[in-house]
This record gives sequence, C-alpha cells and structure tokens, in this order.
Amino acid sequence: MLSVQKRKKAEQAEWAEKLRNILKPGDTIDCVLRHVSRSGMSRRIDLFARTPDGPMFITGMAAAAMGERWDRDKGGIVVGGCGMDMGFHLVYNLSYTLWPKGVLCIGEKCTSNDHSNGDRNYSPDHTHTDGGYALRHNWL
Repeated sequence: MLSVQKRKKAEQAEWAEKLRNILKPGDTIDCVLRHVSRSGMSRRIDLFARTPDGPMFITGMAAAAMGERWDRDKGGIVVGGCGMDMGFHLVYNLSYTLWPKGVLCIGEKCTSNDHSNGDRNYSPDHTHTDGGYALRHNWL
C-alpha cells in the first residue's frame, strides 16, 4: 500500500504530465488576480493557457501539479507573500514543476534567464538547466 505522501507525489506527477501535453516551452500563461487579503499578504490567482481554441482554464490542474491550494470559493491558487510579482512567481513555479531538469532552447524567442546572464547561444541544440523560465507570464 502506498503512503499518503507517495500517493500525493504520484498524483502531482500525473497532473504535471497532463499539463506538459497542453503547454510547451515558450507558451504564455495569463494570470487573473481574483482576490487580495485585507493584510495584502496573500492573493488568489487564476491561470489560463492560450490555445488555438481560446483561453483554457488550468488553475485546478496547475494547483494539483504543484501541490498548492486552490480556493474554489474566491477563485485562484492561494499565493502568500508580497513585494514581488506573484503572477511571475506562480508561473515560474509551474514551469519548474513541469520541467525540473531544464528545457531545450527554443531559439530567438527563448525566455531563459541564461540569455540575460551571458549565454548568447540561441541555437536549439543546447539545454537550459533551469526549467522555471520555459513559460512566459502575462497579467490580464
């Protein structure tokens, strides 16, 4: 019998695989702020993938893949803290969850932080070690 923690990890891996079938490196995730706590120390943010058929609601899948809490009442994934762009934080964490060992460079449109830090090689034959920059974020 699987322990609760192993079962949770297996479920997270399943959701991550489903999201990898929907999202590809270089895709943009749209963020919608649904709620800010009175103290300003937590937010609820919904995520939408851009697809040929229009926006696709992925908040539940993303929360399940990352092991985060999804507030179905107020909407959005619960994100604590302040002082930074929490939409970027959420999309970075989702991207890292999907590609923890990195991604292949996608060329001129590659958003990897490696390029900002001196890597001028945009050929698609090398791997970026940080998968967190594979997805772009945008606020709606």
